[in-house]
Formats: sequence, structure tokens, C-alpha cells
Amino acid sequence: MLFGYVRKYWFKYLMGILVLFGVDLLSVFIPQLTGEVTDTLGTGGSTSADIARIVLMIFLCGLGMALGRFGWRWFLFVTARKIEREMRDDLFEHLTGLSQHYYNEHKTGDLMAHFTNDISAIRMAIGPAVISVFDAVVMTVMVLFKMVRYVDGRLTLAACIPMLIILGGALYYCLVVDKFYVEKNEAFSDLSDRVQESFSGVRVIKAFVQEKREQEEFMKVNMNNRRKNLKLIRANMIFMPAIELVIGICRSIALLYGGWLVYHGEISVGHFVAFNQYIGMLVWPMIAVGDSVASFTQGHAAMKRLRKIFDAKPEITDTGRDSGIAHLKGGIELKDLSFRYLPELPEALHDINVKVPAGSTLAIIGKTGCGKTTIANLLVRLYEPTEGQILFDGHPISDIPLSVLRSDIAYVPQDNFLFSDTIQANIAFGVRKKIDMPEEKFSLSTLRKSTVQLNAYLEEDQADRYEKVNAAYNDLPAVEKAAKQACVHDNIIEFPAKYATVIGERGVTMSGGQKQRTSIARALMKDAPILILDDSLSAVDTDTEEQILSNLKEVRAGKTTVIIAHRISTIQNADHIMVLNEGRVAEYGTHEELMKLGGIYERLYEKQQLEKMLDDIAE
Repeated sequence: MLFGYVRKYWFKYLMGILVLFGVDLLSVFIPQLTGEVTDTLGTGGSTSADIARIVLMIFLCGLGMALGRFGWRWFLFVTARKIEREMRDDLFEHLTGLSQHYYNEHKTGDLMAHFTNDISAIRMAIGPAVISVFDAVVMTVMVLFKMVRYVDGRLTLAACIPMLIILGGALYYCLVVDKFYVEKNEAFSDLSDRVQESFSGVRVIKAFVQEKREQEEFMKVNMNNRRKNLKLIRANMIFMPAIELVIGICRSIALLYGGWLVYHGEISVGHFVAFNQYIGMLVWPMIAVGDSVASFTQGHAAMKRLRKIFDAKPEITDTGRDSGIAHLKGGIELKDLSFRYLPELPEALHDINVKVPAGSTLAIIGKTGCGKTTIANLLVRLYEPTEGQILFDGHPISDIPLSVLRSDIAYVPQDNFLFSDTIQANIAFGVRKKIDMPEEKFSLSTLRKSTVQLNAYLEEDQADRYEKVNAAYNDLPAVEKAAKQACVHDNIIEFPAKYATVIGERGVTMSGGQKQRTSIARALMKDAPILILDDSLSAVDTDTEEQILSNLKEVRAGKTTVIIAHRISTIQNADHIMVLNEGRVAEYGTHEELMKLGGIYERLYEKQQLEKMLDDIAE
């Protein structure tokens, strides 16, 4: 999988490696030139012109190396960053395409760790580590060649034998680090998930006075994360100093044996000086080997973790993309429908048979856990039926393109999820325009331009920002119209910034009723042939509920509406009412027909009427 990303930028990798090769080639000439200067000065036969020529050559080599180092960093590091960005894009796209079951089984913190630690580790492996390996190999070969050819083969062999120790250590280090890195990232995933859950549920934690307990639980997870990180750090603490020790041994041999050769006249002082410089140049390749081994090992472990995600296949596939179905009229039929979430769990729905003509209203009512929300999830194809069929306008749901199915269904789920954005953006979420983001070539001018734009944005007040955000979404009158239909407009205009008000995470700054009505406005803004409301009026008072239902009757005339509710007052005017009991259709008909049956519906109605009378008396 990773090879596909690298292959896309093979030319830039090739150019970077060629430039790096040139830098290494220039660098090995500097010790030789230094040695020549030393020998020339020692013999006393040099002229100022000779010295100036050698100094100029050293300067030109240094200048070429400086330009080359900028060049290979540009080709390779920038390319690695591009691959990192593409991997994040692809990972996000893949995750958004996975089915609901996947998110039921995987924690948010774990998924976040893949976007941060794992992809960053892969970027280090395909960027700096590639450079380090190539540079280490090329530099070592060039330096050894110069040491043997220009200085002395015996001295080279004696000084470099200790370097073989590094090879054995590197192999052992690979095995250790791979295991430790996986453990470290799993610990970080647990830590991220604990933090995410604690912050998301902070109101519950405070309401039940569980701050101390949460702190203790966090300390346990944090301590485990510390232990796993220390195991990896200890491995580095042993390996990297070992490399330094080997380097010291090589230097000692070079000084002792090289000095002996100079003393006996077998090599010149200039050669001795050059040789010690070459030994110094081997320090980087040996350190690079350690860094590369660590980066490649961690990158390999990260790639294994990511591959598990990319190998996960969505259970819901777009099998109907070529069916030619471009629009839904609104007819719904559930035929012998049964469903269970997992094979080992009992059925959530059993043998459901319902037919809803286009343009009519279906109401679903029943006790908690009877399968009402499950039907809503099946209608938008978040899950596949275990048995039976779901048909829209006579077409099996699997034959309808997912884009058509979900575009023509406006769904208000139970949790009323709102994004940390403006109220306007939340309401217009389902119809927002695509925002094109062309890739700009990096330059100092574009960086300055981006900085100026950011500063200007930060200096704007909320109202000015709202006017600009508005351009990416539908026009304000349409948003206001949907808000009025959902009876939330009057609440919104009471906020200081009105529709430009940025609500907190999950809409935390809004009340439960406001969040519900904002979610309904978002669905009405979509104006889809089919509207599904999953217990979306439970947090509003009866007067507001009646007004919303009245508005729905007007704006949804001739369109199909599915209303899931607990209160009979919400659904009694529906064309069809389905009473669920333990996943089965217990009763079906209109309000009047169900009242005549004297069954579950009639008892529920009388109970709610009595509760309403008692509430009225209490007031």
C-alpha cells in the first residue's frame, strides 16, 4: 500500500537521491584537500596561490554542499509531507465509507491515534529515514574508498572493524523496537480515548461528583502510557550510546595506529589529518543507521496498524450506482423484514410487513428498545437487513444508489448531533456547496499571503465572519425559513450574533429543545421526498410541538414523512400508525382504528391522557 504513494512521486525521490549523491561526492573531497594543504605547508614548498586555490576549492565544495542539502530536503522532505497529507485524506475518506458496525467496535481515541502518531511515523520512515539510509550507504562507501585509496588500507581495516558491532545491534534493535512501538501506540490510543470520553461527558462527571474518580482513572491510563514510552526510550538509551562507544573506539584506533604509521614514515601527516577527518565523517552514517532503524521499525509497526483499517471493508456497498435510479418518489415497503445487530444477539426486529404510499405519513410508536430507531437506521441503510426486504417505490434498497437514497431522505436522529460551527452552517449542512481548495505551490509569497489572510480573519468580528461563511452555504432567507418552520427562529435571534453564533461542541451551548429544533430545521432545509424524525420532539413543550406538527403538515404536503415518537399527541394525526412491541408489529392502523382495538395503543393513550390531567392539576 505504501509503495503506491511512493511510486506516485518516484521522480522527486530520484532527483532528491541524485542531489544527495552529489552532496556526498563533494563532501569526501574536503578532507583530501585539507590533507594536501597540510602536506604542502609541512614541506614549505607551497605558494600563496596554491593555498588560495585549495581554499577556493574547499569553499566551492562547501557552497555546492549547502545548495545541494537544500535541494534534497526540498525534493524528499516536502514529498514526504505530501504523502502524509494524502494518507490522512485517504484514511479519512476510507473511514467515512465504513459501515456503522465498525464504529460500534472501535473507539474514537484509537482512530485519532492513527491520524497523529501512526501517519507521522510513516512520514518519518519515507522521508528522513530514506535519506539517512541512502546517505549512510553512499557516504560510507565513498569514505572507505577514499580512506583505502588516498590514505592506507591497513589503517582503514583496523579502524573500521568495530563498526561491524553496529550491524548486530541494529538487527536486535529492530525486533525490540517493533514490539515496543506497537505497545506505545496502543497505550496512546487508550489515553486519547479516555481524554475524549471525559471531556465529552464532563457534564455527567460533574453532575455525579466523579471528578476525583475520573482523575484517578486518567492517572492509571497516563501511567501506563508513560511506562510504554519509557520502554521505547530505554531501548534508544542503550542503542544510541553504543553507537557513540563504537565511534570512540574507531577514533582511538585511528589515532594510535595512524600515529604509529606517521612515526614510521609510512603515511604523511596530511594523510593522517585527512584520515581522522574521514573517521569523523563516518560518525554520521553510523548515527544515521540507528535513526533509520528506529524510524523504519516504527514506520513498519504503524503501517501494520493502518493496514488493518484499510483492509476493513464496508458492509454497505453502493451496488446500485449503475441502476439508473435518480430520484425517489417516497413509497416505502418493509417486506418480511428481520434484523439483528450481531449473530449472537437476539433479533431487534422480526417479520415486519408495512407498506406506506408516497406522500403519506407513517408513525411508529412503542416502548423503549422495541426497534423504532433500528427501522430508521435500516431505512437510511446504515445497516443491512438480516432477512427480508426494504423497497422504495418498488425498488429494493440495494438497487438504489447510496447518493440518491441519502440525498432524498432527510433524517433527524435521536442524538440531535450538532457541529461546533455557526447555527447557520448547522442548518444548511445538508445542502452546503462544495468548497474547492486548489493546491497552491509553496513559496514565501503564498506563505505571506496566507498569514495576512489569517490575521485579517482573526481581526473580523463574528458578524463579518458570518457574511463570508454564508457564501459557502445556502442564502440566509432559506435558512431562516427552515428555522421558522422548526420554531427555533425566535430563539436564534436572541443570541448576540444571531445565526452567526458559533455553538459549542455537540451544540453544548444550546438547550435540548433548541438542539432538537435546529436538527429539524436542518432536515427541512434539505426538502427531501422522505423525512424521518426519530423521537425529535421529545424535548419540546406541547404547544411548540403542535406548532411544529402544523408546519410539517403544510410544508410536507405530498411528501412522505416517518415520525418515531413516544407521545401519542405527536403521531395521532398520521395516516398510518405502527405499534411495535419487542421488535414485532403489535398493531397497525389509524388513530381511530387503533383506539377501537382496545390494545396497547389504547392503553398507552389513556395513560398519557391521565398524566396530562395530573400535570394540569399540579400547575
